[in-house]
Amino acid sequence: MYLILIGAPGAGKGTQAAPVAERLGVAHIASGDMFRDAVARGTEQGLEAKAYMDRGELVPDEVTVAMVMERLAAPDAARGVILDGFPRTVAQAEVLDGALERVGKRVDQAIYLAVPREDLLRRLSGRWLCRQCQASYHEVFNPPSQPGRCDRCGGELYQREDDTRETAERRLQVYFEQTTPVIDHYRRRGVLDEVDGDQGIAEVREAILDAVARRRVGSDTIRLV
Repeated sequence: MYLILIGAPGAGKGTQAAPVAERLGVAHIASGDMFRDAVARGTEQGLEAKAYMDRGELVPDEVTVAMVMERLAAPDAARGVILDGFPRTVAQAEVLDGALERVGKRVDQAIYLAVPREDLLRRLSGRWLCRQCQASYHEVFNPPSQPGRCDRCGGELYQREDDTRETAERRLQVYFEQTTPVIDHYRRRGVLDEVDGDQGIAEVREAILDAVARRRVGSDTIRLV
């Protein structure tokens, strides 16, 4: 199973993707995490990606595609994946479609987390991440039990440079200009489902799982674990 999770910055992709992947028994591949790891290690691709991310712009397709396709070839992706943050452009979607077709596979489903723009800005301006496990929190909507510390691993929480209000506005502008056509791409292919992302975390998660189940009625390709 190849499932795409689509949504603007702040829509909750990072919050939902890992637990949903665990429930479905597939791998979770987050392009953003791969980029940040490359930045932390100071690789050439990481430094190139950082310059774009700090401005709230998309990383060029050739950098993104190379990193994601390498990850798709890993053994843990053999049963299926949830792609989080990729593809972000129609060009990336077409490259992915072609790569999967060459090995007899395809994108089975794309789920769009729909959240109003003003709500996205509020979410982004209060978002904090764990330095160790990248768990996501929000000072209003999803605060940690202990201020400044991750509930999962106890790691230090920090706010990314690209989560300032000014950069958040730019990120959303880029998203609506360049990524919204990806939604139309998967709608035309007949694999798109929309989920109301303006709900509580648990409600959104169940809505995603329900959307997957509806498309998998009578199929043994996945199971909820």
